[in-house]
Amino acid sequence: MTTFTALTTLPGKINASDLGDALERLTPEPIGVGVFELEDGSGLWEVGAYFSEKPDDISLALLAAVFQAEEFKISELPQIDWVSKVQRSLKPVVAGRFFVYGSHDSDKVPPDCEPLLIEASMAFGTGHHGTTKGCLLALEQLITGGFKAKNVIDVGCGTAVLAMAAARIFSANVIASDIDSVAHSVAKMNILANGLDRNIQCFEASGFAHEQIKTKNPFDLIFANILLAPLLAIATDISKYSLSGGYVVLSGILSEQAELVVNKYTGVGFSLSNQIEIGEWVTIIFRKI
Repeated sequence: MTTFTALTTLPGKINASDLGDALERLTPEPIGVGVFELEDGSGLWEVGAYFSEKPDDISLALLAAVFQAEEFKISELPQIDWVSKVQRSLKPVVAGRFFVYGSHDSDKVPPDCEPLLIEASMAFGTGHHGTTKGCLLALEQLITGGFKAKNVIDVGCGTAVLAMAAARIFSANVIASDIDSVAHSVAKMNILANGLDRNIQCFEASGFAHEQIKTKNPFDLIFANILLAPLLAIATDISKYSLSGGYVVLSGILSEQAELVVNKYTGVGFSLSNQIEIGEWVTIIFRKI
């Protein structure tokens, strides 16, 4: 299928969001619209839309004029198997003893590792992002330090890579949960593909809000690789469901947000154990007092 893109830039988040909404009402209707802030310090926002047929030049010109945006640039994308392209570009990730790979790299799995098969086409958490790798390195540090978990939960599990890593190491009850139904399905498929379906229970749930999760309380190892706002929102719940002496590994945190997270969690019964920085992202390890 031939795909067309229409891109423009303009100042202001509100203006950009309104333009994005207007694009969604065009005929022909776009198959996707994105609104992103440029990371060059210019204060500009990029608004783009994807179409399965060539968009109307006049309609786009009118929208650009109304919202005081630059003229839309329309491009035709070549027909590419994007999944295969992404798979070829994603190399295996090594994080301590863990080897995260796609099936296209199954011949590269070394004999002395803990392999975790994750497909590039699936939900967030392939191991290539600094947040996921940081959590795997945090787990490696805990293992090296002699910690042995008995009851583990991966909250907002995405691909379930962290739950699977824990299940590879510990003889433990392991739970993977996600509020998103797609992520839940992906997690279940990955768990099955890695032969860990007897080791991990997978639930669609918001935080700890599932009866079968509540019955496993308290947890001595909790992963939450999500975003700042939900991490702050569930801090009290995480403290409630944490075993004294157990660990919590948090990520999805930008460097400038780390102090806010540390203050929040030390205020609800945790002590700071360590921080791992990868690029602009920070993974924080807490211990329950």
